[in-house]
Amino acid sequence: MEYLIRFVQVHESFRKPEVEALAALANVDVEFLDYSECSPFCALRLPNEAAARALMSRSILSKGIYELWGSGATYEELHDKIRSRTSSQWAQYSSCSFRFDFDTYQVTRSVLEQTEIIESCSYLGFNGRIQMKDPEQIFRIFENYDHGTRAPKRIYFGRWIAASQRHTINNYSLKKRNYISTTSMDSELALLTANISLAGPGKVFYDPFVGTGSFPIACSHFGAITMGSDIDSRMVRGKDGLDIRTSFRQYGLADKYLDGFISDLTHSPLKTGRFLDGIVCDPPYGVREGLRVLGTRDGGGKEVHLIDGKPAYLHDNYLYPKRPYSFEAMLADLLEFATTHLVDDGRLSFWMPTANDEDVYLAIPTHSSLELVSVCVQSFNKWSRRLLTYRRLPDNTNSITEPVIPVISREIDTKGHTVNDLNSFRKRYFQGFKTSSPDQFVPDETVPNSEPMRTHP
Repeated sequence: MEYLIRFVQVHESFRKPEVEALAALANVDVEFLDYSECSPFCALRLPNEAAARALMSRSILSKGIYELWGSGATYEELHDKIRSRTSSQWAQYSSCSFRFDFDTYQVTRSVLEQTEIIESCSYLGFNGRIQMKDPEQIFRIFENYDHGTRAPKRIYFGRWIAASQRHTINNYSLKKRNYISTTSMDSELALLTANISLAGPGKVFYDPFVGTGSFPIACSHFGAITMGSDIDSRMVRGKDGLDIRTSFRQYGLADKYLDGFISDLTHSPLKTGRFLDGIVCDPPYGVREGLRVLGTRDGGGKEVHLIDGKPAYLHDNYLYPKRPYSFEAMLADLLEFATTHLVDDGRLSFWMPTANDEDVYLAIPTHSSLELVSVCVQSFNKWSRRLLTYRRLPDNTNSITEPVIPVISREIDTKGHTVNDLNSFRKRYFQGFKTSSPDQFVPDETVPNSEPMRTHP
């Protein structure tokens, strides 16, 4: 059967991957018949109405789905299609209460025009009561226009099946959340990431750059058990009685959150073994400050400092020493961590920045044990960020993909290097993404040695 999805015209490159992911979750086959990122209308083939409802039960980037009765370039062609495809179905709706809706894209129709077009469908023989609120059936006419034109390039007619879950975005809005920071991922993109990574009941998801917990919250909304870690102990411990658990309690999801801990990918306390169903994260881009991992520059230990007779590292507000880290090394470590911890077909979804500049294109990283599933792009002014999603291949799968991140990047010598040397994206962010002037300040200080912070409780 053919159906029509009415998308919202935002995050266009995310829409098809979300539908494909939701189809995978529902275990239904989907065939795209007519889809373009330039249009909010998508015609597709699904097994039945139950499959259509399953897609909408979690969809974030759509408004609803309709049983497609016909489409055409003109109303004459549309009516011919409706007659030839659905005449046998009209009788079952003849006595139902109903209403007609009108939906135009890039053009506005007057009420009089809409009424004339709706009345042209009188041959359908619907004799039931016209009911504007909560009718038994809703039929909708869709018109798709090119910008600046007055004649539609495509017209669709459909019977409403189900609404999406787009309202969930407002439920998890950062404006209403008790524990956030300046880098918290907004609810729409967090929920999208959870969908594309196949978060769901009976699964365990982990965010190694958890921050204030936007991704674990989104994954737990869909039923996953979640946990997270962060190199910044202040994020994990919280402040003024507020922390990640505060947000989970706020949304009634406290039973879905295992815990948070202080760690980075190079010093993970998680057990060795493939037990994670998903890894979702937004790694730091190193723009505000250079990237760091736990440890000292020379790899050696430091003298233990006592505060009130107690080692400093045992105090709650202790900040662990950190050493500089390259962006490429972080990506390599992330992919390697995913291969050693994801179950077969488990997903890794993470955000990665790139410049809209051919001089500093960051290649999409690959790994022989990971299959790239989708690449979604959110564009800004002179840079973009991509949501990359991978599937963990079974060990007996032979992949022809070769890693593009050299292993040596994990062992880069940082002595005397600047934070810009370790992160080309950061350098171009300051030099190329803004109007430059001779006096423009470009942060490029030498990365200092990292020392343990001496603080009093």
